[in-house]
Amino acid sequence: MTYETVDAYLDDLDEPAAASLQTLRETIREVLPDAEECISYGVPGYRMDGQVVAGFAAAKRHLSYFPHSDRILPEMADALSDYSWSKGTLRFDIGAELPRPLVERLIAARLALARTT
Repeated sequence: MTYETVDAYLDDLDEPAAASLQTLRETIREVLPDAEECISYGVPGYRMDGQVVAGFAAAKRHLSYFPHSDRILPEMADALSDYSWSKGTLRFDIGAELPRPLVERLIAARLALARTT
């Protein structure tokens, strides 16, 4: 399905996935108040200075956070021991929430990378 807005994306989800991702959305928006909310690769994303720096999605068996770089998660492996992850996707349980300090650290790392590229 193609979505025009993040609201439309979230409205299409069942609970508790919708509530978990709404909480993540609010956290991202607090950390990145000047970010442009968008749909990128079919899922919610947050763009700063033309670069998508954060995003999320729901899958059948988990929720995902996307740093939109394959360099961020491997560099933060020490902080991700409680999660399943690959280079570009941090997976967490449906109904769970990512802790705000972790989201802040993920976004800070991505913004630092964006400034160097």
